[in-house]
Amino acid sequence: MQRAEILTEDAPAPIGPYSQAVRSGGFVFCSGQIPLDPATGQPVSGDITAQAERSLENLAAVLRAAGCELRDVVKTTIFLADMADFPAVNAVYERYFGTTKPARSTVAVSGLPRGVRLEIEAIAVAH
Repeated sequence: MQRAEILTEDAPAPIGPYSQAVRSGGFVFCSGQIPLDPATGQPVSGDITAQAERSLENLAAVLRAAGCELRDVVKTTIFLADMADFPAVNAVYERYFGTTKPARSTVAVSGLPRGVRLEIEAIAVAH
């Protein structure tokens, strides 16, 4: 099975030994995106809404680099540092995915890289 690494400057550079995404077997497996500004590599300022928007923009950039769009996503996982943020994140998520509703899991975690409040990963159908 062929495997191709996906890398774009339009999303934050990996902060560890991993790929932004990997295309394999007809799918694109996207690593979790946290709300880092791609230009500075620093967490965005603002509330959970701003963090969710930045994470989804980063995810969309990785998908574009793989020749996909958010509408191609079939599964996401959201990691939240505080489940009280769930309603606000859900509202942002719905704006980005609209009527295209991938399968999803949301998991509460005790901490995330760089002290951010959420991380979003995805699997998309490759074209």
